[in-house]
Amino acid sequence: MTASTSPPTSDTAPAAPPPPAGEAAPGYRPRRTLPLRVEAVRQLRRRRTLVTGLILAALPFVLIAAFAIGGEPEQGGQRINLMDTATASGANFAAMALFVSAGFLLVVPVALFCGDTVAAEAGWSSLRYLLAAPVPRSRLLLSKLAVALAFSAAAMVLLPLVALAAGAVAYGWGPLTLPTGGTLPAGEAVVRLGIAVAYIFTAQLVTAALAFWLSTVTDAPLGAVGGAIGLTIAGNILDAVTALGDWRELLPAHWQYAWVDVFQGGLEWDGMLRGASVSVAYALVLFALAFRHFRSKDIVS
Repeated sequence: MTASTSPPTSDTAPAAPPPPAGEAAPGYRPRRTLPLRVEAVRQLRRRRTLVTGLILAALPFVLIAAFAIGGEPEQGGQRINLMDTATASGANFAAMALFVSAGFLLVVPVALFCGDTVAAEAGWSSLRYLLAAPVPRSRLLLSKLAVALAFSAAAMVLLPLVALAAGAVAYGWGPLTLPTGGTLPAGEAVVRLGIAVAYIFTAQLVTAALAFWLSTVTDAPLGAVGGAIGLTIAGNILDAVTALGDWRELLPAHWQYAWVDVFQGGLEWDGMLRGASVSVAYALVLFALAFRHFRSKDIVS
């Protein structure tokens, strides 16, 4: 008898060889994994985003109620500040709202959005599934960082925008009364407010970077958020120690109110430029540490 020479059936056909090591699967595009839109929608639906937005939007109305109960601020002192001119116009009220919130209230959403983003995924044990999608680690961090910074910027804009609208209704739409004397037209005052908001956001990049780095180090979101806020407060305390002399200029907290210079007759850029350079320098180092640590982090642990 002769051996059968019929071709092998589909059940006995050899399997296709796997792709060579290091070669991506057909159709795989790393840049198309975890789109920014998907990450933004995920973060927008979270309860802490809604609560943060409501608090920032409610603050101007709380301040208006406080002025209605306590009366308009007196201007009898030798030196007039933004608080003394708060009820002069809607622009003055928005500038005052920035002044009272920039030191702490606006720090919280930045630390929350940037510190909670990676640590929360690790705490929920969903981070490993994102990476198994597979989403490259650098792509994952870039997406989360971009969305966190975008939400932080939105928080910075929301407060003065609501304050400007509410202040215009309560105190009228008019020129901005400068603490140093004189006024600015309403249109130019809005531009100055925009410059102030842009600087505040730049100054808060240190807090954002610190929170983001801590978020890659710990699996506890409260640890990352609280650590960033605590170290920011520590910087403010160190800046108050006058014995440090010129060394305080190396602290980001030393320049956090440099934006007040925009509410003068002529724009003063020196303090804001120096403060922005210090903030960006610290932020770049901390962001680099975050990417370096996350690249070798054991996600399964």
